[in-house]
This record gives sequence, structure tokens and C-alpha cells, in this order.
Amino acid sequence: MSKNYVIGFPRIGEKRELKKVLESFWSGEVDFNEVEYVANELKKRHWSYQKRAKVNFISSNDFSYYDNMLDTTILLGAIPKRFENLEDEELYFAMARGSKDCVAMEMTKWFNTNYHYIVPEISKNTTFKLNSKKVIEEYKQSKDLAINTKINLVGPITFLGLSKSIDNSDTYFHINSVVEEYCKLLEEISSFGSDVVVQFDEPLFVKDLDSKILSLIKPVYDKLSLVSTNIKIVVATYFEHSNEATKILVNTNIWALALDFVYGSKNFEVLEDIKASNKVLIAGVVDGRNVWKSDISKKVELLEKIAKVVNKENILVSTSCSLLHVPFTLEYELSLDKDIKSWLSFAKEKLVELKLISKVFFEEELTLEDKSLLKENEQSNRSRKESTKIHNKKIQNKINSLEILERKDIFEDRIKAQREYFKYEDLATTTIGSFPQTPEIRKNRRDFKASTISKDEYELNIKEYINDCISFQESIGLDVLVHGEPERNDMVEYFGELLEGFAFTKNAWVQSYGSRCVKPPLIFGDVSRENPMTVEWIKYAQSKTNKIVKGMLTGPVTILNWSFVRDDKPRNEVAKQIALAIANEVDDLQNAGIKMIQVDEAAFKEGYPLRKENIKEYENWAVENFKLSVSKAKIDTQIHTHMCYSQFNDIIKTIEAMDADVISIETARSGNELLKIFKEVGYKQEVGPGVYDIHSPRIPSVEEMVKQIEALLEVLPKEQLWINPDCGLKTRKWPEVKQSLENMVKAVNIVRENKK
Repeated sequence: MSKNYVIGFPRIGEKRELKKVLESFWSGEVDFNEVEYVANELKKRHWSYQKRAKVNFISSNDFSYYDNMLDTTILLGAIPKRFENLEDEELYFAMARGSKDCVAMEMTKWFNTNYHYIVPEISKNTTFKLNSKKVIEEYKQSKDLAINTKINLVGPITFLGLSKSIDNSDTYFHINSVVEEYCKLLEEISSFGSDVVVQFDEPLFVKDLDSKILSLIKPVYDKLSLVSTNIKIVVATYFEHSNEATKILVNTNIWALALDFVYGSKNFEVLEDIKASNKVLIAGVVDGRNVWKSDISKKVELLEKIAKVVNKENILVSTSCSLLHVPFTLEYELSLDKDIKSWLSFAKEKLVELKLISKVFFEEELTLEDKSLLKENEQSNRSRKESTKIHNKKIQNKINSLEILERKDIFEDRIKAQREYFKYEDLATTTIGSFPQTPEIRKNRRDFKASTISKDEYELNIKEYINDCISFQESIGLDVLVHGEPERNDMVEYFGELLEGFAFTKNAWVQSYGSRCVKPPLIFGDVSRENPMTVEWIKYAQSKTNKIVKGMLTGPVTILNWSFVRDDKPRNEVAKQIALAIANEVDDLQNAGIKMIQVDEAAFKEGYPLRKENIKEYENWAVENFKLSVSKAKIDTQIHTHMCYSQFNDIIKTIEAMDADVISIETARSGNELLKIFKEVGYKQEVGPGVYDIHSPRIPSVEEMVKQIEALLEVLPKEQLWINPDCGLKTRKWPEVKQSLENMVKAVNIVRENKK
């Protein structure tokens, strides 16, 4: 009998049902009972999909209202003191989003994905107290539906390793306390019967771990394994190999190891250790992070290679990681090019792939439907290889003949020319780029795409929005303005729609954080730019003001990292094609009189390899392609960039090498710690640290921002600092944006006056 396993499943819903009900709850339109009802219906539906696909191991507790790390913080009772007077959903969402009286917890990227998690806050005095309600209730829900789920938990070492110490103490000081709470949970779970599978996610194990952390693995998992003979423990790692940890885990009493053989090919090196231990190997061969259809014959070959070492009876066929990172289903993609659609596989389709791969691998009898699906899979993969839609000789030749790869002028000369040209004050105020995407502006784009309004009407509505944006920014006294991006659905999708080699979906949403979803483009072929993409709208905005208007572009590395990228060509080569397209756009903007241009690299850090041995190669081509994208900028054209959620200590030299004139960064949730590294290395370029958190609806006061700016001035001089929010404002509502930005400008004026 075939045996298969799914690490985890998307929770936002195939039509973003969870997103919609959460946002209705946050706006006061429905009560929390409605959120619970929708969530329960989604869980039932998602379990039933997997059951019908003959998945043997289906997850419970992979569902979350916001984030699994936040859920684990609640599970373990590690509530920061500022939230201690709150309860239930008010507590939960205040920790994630902030409240009137409480600043939200920090949020950052989940390894090298575009998913964000809420960072637990730990001090030496943190106490832990089990709150098992969610875990137990969800398991009981599945049992009531006659579905025996495994229970997914964030592993204790990953939980503490990804936590933030708020007093510089060692978060692992609490490892015994955290394990004790998990033991209590396992005892509770064991009462539900025998052979309950509990999956501990330990993705931290795929990173380069020091000996101290490695030394924790055996005692932790020995202790957890001994709680009950009723429980089978799985340790799941993904996104890379985890060889050092695996060599330790095989000597514990856990039942199984889940390893990623899509992104962690070096996991092959520990197969002999797994064989010797007689552990079950959960082999992740179906790509949980990308959308291209599996070549089933090749996946079976991969499994057969594994089975040459590990006994086939001890293998479960699995997804490489949770399917959280891919869209839900292809079913609603009715307008997608038929050839491209035939090359794709989303979460529900990957369940079918998993079933077929496991049936072929375990030599189970195939039905007529199975045989038909296998034939279709073979044809799809062949047609993709042979398609003329993928290759563009013209752009390949341009890339091969490139001569100018970076700006010729050094920063010291550029900044002098730029200061003379723009004449902006110290502590110059600006925003990151986008303004609120109102229901009206979204409808305007939808109606135009659906041809229910004319191009003239569409453009008139866009111009009115830009007019209002410019007028508002002038009225509060911002120094450098933006046009607000009303024509853009998304900072990557917008550009992809204007480039060759991209395809787009209607409903392929992926959760980024909380209710925030993104719809990544599909890079299926060679990329080229035929016409300007932003020039007319930026020129129009500049015509409405005498102040500086920034041109807004998305950088090549971010476009790459926030897309589903073709897997038949090296990523660095795809990035270079995008970089050339952006370079031509920069040139057109400056020739049109737009001399301050922001090339956002919000996702630069998240593309970093998880293993140090692979970092240098990534940094080299990522920096080269950013520099190529701005290589045509003249000496007095000022290049800005923006980075999200980056721990800069380990990449500050790489940021210097990018050689942008101004970098804006997210620091509002993490204070000045991120900024200090710029001072320590003698960073020359100008910096815009975010002075307030745009991911929370909370409006910071003038006094609060004055303190924040004064704190920034303790680190860097006013001549080097710009003042801005910490990210774009598209997800916020106008009332909070207006008040927050007005307070920001007032705060800057107070500080400027005090510094005279």
C-alpha cells in the first residue's frame, strides 16, 4: 500500500475566506463568532480535500488565525507584560497587530520565504504556562469527522532560536521550561488513544548551528519521546539539508524524520545513518515552494535512489515543506494561457501528484484515471521543455553583449551633485511609495480590466487619486513626494504585467502574514521590456507640484524573490534579464526629468541561502544585478532603495556594495539596534530608518516620534538621515495614514527647531 504525508496545508481558503472574515472582524462588521465559524468550515474542507486525495498523514494545528509562531507563544503562555491585561481574541490580535495602548510584537520573514511570523519576546524572567485549548480542540474536530490527523507543533529549539531576547539574555536559558510545557501537552494528547503522530517543525536545523544548539537536540527529543508510548514523534525540517541535526536525531527515540529532497539534496549524505537507526524517512519530493508541475517519473527515480539505501517500507512520500507557500488551486484560473496552465500545480493539484508518485513508487495497482493522469503529466512536462514561448534569442543576445554593468561615478561625487540639484533639508521627509489602495481605486482597475469602463475614465480616476495624494503631501509639508501608485495592484505584479516572460493568475493567492495575501507572478520564460512602464504616471504627478516626486520601481532581486520563478534556468540569469529591463526604465525616467528614483529591494534579504557556504554566490549575483538595474543613472540622479525586515549585521558590507545613494529600512518594531550597525561600519550613504510601524493600525503621537527621531540622531548625524514610515502604506486606511504622516512631519519640524 502506498504511504504519503503532507507537512502542512494552506489556511487562507481557496477564495481567501479567512482574510475576508478577519478584516470584517477587525473593522467591526462581524463578531468573533463569525470568524470561528468560517475557520471551522475551512478546516473541515481542507481535511476533506486531503482525505479524498488519499493522504495518509493529514495535519491538525497547521491552521492559524494569524501565525503559527504567535499560536505557539500563546500555547506556551509566553505573553509579553504589556499584553497581560488582555484576553482571548483581543490579546491574540493585539500581539499581532498592536492596539491603542500596546505596540505590536515584531514581525519578520520565515527563513527565506515570503511568509512572515510574529517574533516571540523572551527575557530571563519569562515564565511559561501551557494553554493547550487550540491544539486539543482542533484535534478533536478532526476526530469528530473520522479523520485521524497528526498534530503539528513548532519545535522547542526552533521556537526559542527564532525568539527575540529583550534583555540580551540567552533565549535557550528556557529550554527546559519550554520542554516541560510540551511534555504536559504530549501527556494530554496521549489520552486520545495510541499511535497519535506529533510533528515537531524544526526548520532551524537546516541552518549552520553552533555546538551549543546541537547539544540540545538529543536531550530535548529524548525527553519528549519518553512522555508516552502512545505518541509517535516526527521531527520535520525543510528548505535545506539538516545533516548535523539528523545525525543526532537518529540516536533518539523519535519515530520519523521529515527531510526536504527538493531544496536539500545533501540530505542524501545521511541516508546510511537513517537506515542504521531504522527510523521512518518522510521524503519530501513534491515541491512545496514552487508551482511547476512535478515530473512524476523523475520523482519516482529520486525515491528509488533513496530506496537503494533506506528500506522502502520505512519511507513515506511527502511534500518538501508545508503547502502554505503555494496557491490553493488551479480550478479558478479560467483565463490563464492553456499551455502555461498545463505546466502548473498548486496545493490541491500537488495532493494528486503526491498520490500518483506514491502509488507508482510503491507499485500499487493504478486505476484508469491514474494512468490517464500519468500520461497527461508526461505530456505537460514534454510540452514545457519544447515550447517556443519560453526562449527569446533577442534578449539573450542583449544580455551576452552587456558592457556597462554599474554606475561610473563614486558616491561622494554623486551626493554632492545631488544635494546641489535637489536642495533638500537635513532629516528630509518622504514615504516609501504607496498610499492606501481604496475600494474605489481597486474597483477602477478591475472595471478597466473587465472593459466595463473606458481607458479615458480609468485614467481620469487615476489622475484624481494622484492629485489628491500630491495635494495631501504638500498640505502637511512632506519634502519628497510620491504619486501613491494607484495604477498598481502590487509592486511586483504591476511590473510583471508590462514585461515579457511573465504570466498572471486570477486567484493564486498566497498568505504573506495575517490576512495579507499576495498573488506572485509566474516567470515562465525569458524576460524583456518593450515599452516604458511608469514614466507617464510619474511625469503627471511631477507636473502637479514644484516639489520633488520620486519615481518608484521594484528591483530585480525583489521581482525574482516575490515571483514563482522558472526552474529550468538559473535564478541569477533570470535576475539579470529583469535588471536590464529596470535599467532601461531608470534611463527613461531620468530623461523625462524624474531625477530621484527608488528601486525597491524589499525582498533582497529573504533570498539569502540558509547555509553560509552558499551565501557568497547569492550576494555576488544579487548585488551585480541591482547595480546593473541602476547602471544608467547619471551623477545627479539619486537612487533610493528600500529593504524590509532585514537583520543587517551580517549583510551590511553587501548593502554598502549595492551603492544606493539612500536606503530606507524597517526599524520601527526593533528600535535602533538595526541602525547601529550602519554607524559601526562607517556607512557613508544616506539612511531612512522607519519611524513608525505601518503594519499596525495604531497612530503614533508627535511626542512618540520626536523621541524616535532623537534616538536615531544618537546613532547617525542629521545630514545622513531621512525620516519616513517603515514601509509602504497601501494596506492602511486613509484616516490613520493622514494622521500618522502629519504627526511625523510635525515631529521632524520640532526636532529641526531644537537642533538649530
